[in-house]
Amino acid sequence: MIEKKTYYFEKPGKANTGECLSIVAAAVMAYGYKHIVVATTGGDTGALFSEAFKDTSANLVAVSHSHGFKEPNTIELDPELVKKIRANGAVLYTGTMVTHSIESAFAKQFSGLYPTLIVAQTLRRFGEGTKVCCEIAMMAVDAGLVPEGVDIITVAGTGRGADTVLILRSAASKRFFDLKVQEILAKPLFGI
Repeated sequence: MIEKKTYYFEKPGKANTGECLSIVAAAVMAYGYKHIVVATTGGDTGALFSEAFKDTSANLVAVSHSHGFKEPNTIELDPELVKKIRANGAVLYTGTMVTHSIESAFAKQFSGLYPTLIVAQTLRRFGEGTKVCCEIAMMAVDAGLVPEGVDIITVAGTGRGADTVLILRSAASKRFFDLKVQEILAKPLFGI
């Protein structure tokens, strides 16, 4: 039997970002994880994590929403934070979320329910951050930024900032069923 600690935040959201950073740093130090994938919408979380890991051997990948996610012809990333993330040696990846793609357009147009939307809603039962951690892991593998079949640290949150830290066995979206949640290091409690 293995005994490890899981942290539960009383409330979801950005206020937990600093604690998530500390949890990730401790996990990297204790277990030697080489790959960290962090969700970043405006760039704040990506910049914070890239600064913290800039002088380490960790491969830090910051994953943002796609262009046009919020509204046509826009990107939510702050250009100054993009520069900072890259200057710190992290990779910034902007791409389509695997559970929020073309099927969302079909669902809106035809009022139907499609497999990736079912996956997204199922993962949300563990929290928004859990869903996003799984998405960004597959996105990073699909882009060739982290290897497939290794344990990686993923960080995401509810809205902005970070409140969820998972250890995942990485997989490409084409091999979604190979993606495994190895550990939940931190997540918000719900219904307190």
